[in-house]
Amino acid sequence: MKYLDEYRDRRSAQRYAKLIKALVKKPWTVMEVCGGQTHAIVRFGIDQMLPPQLSLVHGPGCPVCVTPIELIDRAIAVSRRPEVVFCSFGDMLRVPGSRGSLLEARAQGADIRVVYSPLDAVAVAQQLPERQVVFFAVGFETTAPMTAMAARQARSLGLPNFSLLVAHVLVPPAMEAILSSPSNKVQGFLAAGHVCTVAGFADYEPLARKYQVPMVVTGFEPLDIFQGLAMLVRQLERGTCAVQNQYSRSARAEGNQAAIALVREVFEPCARQWRGIGPIPQSGLRLRQAYSSLDAEKRFQVEGVKASEPKECLAGEVLRGLRKPRQCPAFGTLCTPDNPLGAPMVSSEGACAAYHRYHR
Repeated sequence: MKYLDEYRDRRSAQRYAKLIKALVKKPWTVMEVCGGQTHAIVRFGIDQMLPPQLSLVHGPGCPVCVTPIELIDRAIAVSRRPEVVFCSFGDMLRVPGSRGSLLEARAQGADIRVVYSPLDAVAVAQQLPERQVVFFAVGFETTAPMTAMAARQARSLGLPNFSLLVAHVLVPPAMEAILSSPSNKVQGFLAAGHVCTVAGFADYEPLARKYQVPMVVTGFEPLDIFQGLAMLVRQLERGTCAVQNQYSRSARAEGNQAAIALVREVFEPCARQWRGIGPIPQSGLRLRQAYSSLDAEKRFQVEGVKASEPKECLAGEVLRGLRKPRQCPAFGTLCTPDNPLGAPMVSSEGACAAYHRYHR
């Protein structure tokens, strides 16, 4: 049965590839926003099955990749304090700062622990009341509700030893930053289905109208991506600019209202620095005044830590869709998974890691 399913999927993919080839009459540049979609495209060679007039470029859809280098340095500074237990998702440990990584800090004695949920960090704070427990809150709209739940739980438990180093970012402002750039080449978007499952996609509709760019909320399986591309190409060729939902099995325009309400209770929008891109207005989340006592940056006074990107790394141009990973001179030479210059070579969703892993 598994073989038959794979066979049917392969045949369906071939049919979609032929359909897209028949639809495309003009050259188009399309960006997929999600790093999971990027890996699927590269792993399964989806881009190689498309007509040459349809160019796929990769966007800032990896939260690990866009976490600014100065925030990594702040995380390292906090983690090195003897009273701190620093908790993080595992894929953040190898992301390079300006002078090392969290993994190197752990090797040098910092108490850094990998957790699978911010609620795990709350449990550590309960178990170790004599230590300061900090959770590195990274992610898009998908992980923000769980961080908000951890903040609410820590406050209700009255935990004085728990805090958050917040690095949450929002997708629509980043898409607008790309569209408003003079160097923009993107004419259509495959929007991230999992983000829209939580946050909805109502915020995408003003962007589509303002910039006259069609968008299709898309899943992560190869057939999802083929179908999303076919829907997008139809719009491009017809000159329409609507937001369509290929991922209707999970995503709704209104999103998850309970999750949205929880995030709004704990966080408020703020300007955020994006690694390799720069500051984007209203693109991040910060703790509201009612939860400001949980702010690790203020508690440990690391707001002033600044850092610069390595000049050899062109990750910012990759994240804006201006270059493919192999067009970076450092790719595969100065920058490898074992010795990364930029976060896109480290993260499991990074475009550079996908190209390196799948020999592209």
